[in-house]
Amino acid sequence: MNRDPQALLRELFSAAIDAAHPRQVLADHLPADRTGRAIVIGAGKAAAAMAEAIEAAWEGEISGLVVTRYGHGADCRKIEVVEAAHPVPDDAGERVARRVLEMVSNLNESDRVIFLLSGGGSSLLALPAEGISLADKQAINKALLRSGAHIGEMNCVRKHLSAIKGGRLAKACWPASVYTYAISDVPGDEATVIASGPTVADPTTSAQALEILTRYNIEIPANVRAWLEDPRSETVKADDPCLSRSHFQLIAKPQQSLEAAAVKARAAGFSPLILGDLEGEAREVAKVHAGIARQIAQHGQPLAAPCVILSGGETTVTVRGDGRGGRNAEFLLSLTESLKGLPGVYALAGDTDGIDGSEDNAGALMTPDSYARAEALGLSAAGELANNNGYGYFQALDALLMTGPTRTNVNDFRAILVLPPA
Repeated sequence: MNRDPQALLRELFSAAIDAAHPRQVLADHLPADRTGRAIVIGAGKAAAAMAEAIEAAWEGEISGLVVTRYGHGADCRKIEVVEAAHPVPDDAGERVARRVLEMVSNLNESDRVIFLLSGGGSSLLALPAEGISLADKQAINKALLRSGAHIGEMNCVRKHLSAIKGGRLAKACWPASVYTYAISDVPGDEATVIASGPTVADPTTSAQALEILTRYNIEIPANVRAWLEDPRSETVKADDPCLSRSHFQLIAKPQQSLEAAAVKARAAGFSPLILGDLEGEAREVAKVHAGIARQIAQHGQPLAAPCVILSGGETTVTVRGDGRGGRNAEFLLSLTESLKGLPGVYALAGDTDGIDGSEDNAGALMTPDSYARAEALGLSAAGELANNNGYGYFQALDALLMTGPTRTNVNDFRAILVLPPA
C-alpha cells in the first residue's frame, strides 16, 4: 500500500498496453501450419508491430505491404512498412491503398492473404470511391471529428465513401483465402466497426451514411450526395459469396487490457472496479467517474478504498473552443473540475496508442492538488474546459503523459485511484 500513486497509475497503463501488444498476442492465433507462402497486408496503428511479429513467427515465404501512422513504424525485413496520416487521411494513405488493392488482385484459390488490422486503419487505408476526391474525404472526416459523432457513425460514412472498406478488400482478394487478425479499439469489439471492416460484411447502408451527415449538419458536396444515392455505393453484405473464404480473428481487445491492469492493481493492494468500454462526450463521462470516486471516498460505496476505477472505450469531443487537447486530456480536465481537489484521488487518462488525438502526448495525470495548483497559475478548469484546452492545462502543471507511439491500440484507458482517508 505504500506506493507512489502516480507511479502505480503509470504501471497500470503499461500493463494495459503490454496486454495488447502484437508481440504478446499475435503468434498464439496464427495457424499451426506456418510453412506455406502468404501475402501479408495490413493497416492501423499496430500494423507495423504486427508485421514484425509475423516475420518472427512465420516459417514459410512471406511478402507484403502494411500502412501505419507516421512515427509508428517498425524495422521489417520482408514486409514493406509505409507511414501515412491519421486521423485525417493524406495522399500517402491513398497511394498505399491503391498498391494494396493491386497486390491482391488476380489471386487464385491456392493463395493465402494475411490481413493485419488495427484501429486507425480507416484513415490510413484511404481510397476514395468513384467520383470522390481525397479532398472530399478529408473535409468530411475533419467535420465528423469535430461534430461529436461516435466511431460507429464515422465509420458508416467512411465505408460508403471508400473503394476498399466495408468488405470491399475481401471482395478484391476473392477467390483467395483471407485471414484477418484484428486488434479491437472499439466498444463492443464489432468486426465491422474496427477500421471500417475491410474484410467483413457491413450491415449499415448508404442511406444511413447520408442521414448521419445530415444529422450533424455536415456539408455534403453534390458529387458525394450523388454517390451515396447511387446503388453502387452500397457495401458488401453478409450473403455475398466473396466472403465465404474470408476469416476473422480478434487477437486483442480492450477488456483484456483492463483485466491486466486489474491484476496489477490487486497485487499493489487496490481493489479494482472495471466499468468496461464506455462511449459518450468525454466531459460527461468524466462527471460519472467523478461521482463514483466521490461516493467511494465519502461513503465506501460501491467498494471501499483503497481501490481503482478502470474504464476504456472511446469518448468523443464536440469542439467548441480553439484550445489543444484530445479525448483523454478533455476527460481528465472535466474530472479535475468535477472533483475540485478531492483528497486521496489520483487519475490517469491516456490513449493506448500513445497519441491523444492529434497531439504528442498519450494523455495526462491528475493529483489531488492539480486543481489548486492550476488556480494558483491563473488557470480555471472550467474556463479551459470551455476552450477544449486540456493539453494546455496539464502542460502548465507538467502533468502530460508522454510515451511516444506504443505500436498497439485498444483505445482509451482510464484509471482513478482512491486512497483511504488520511
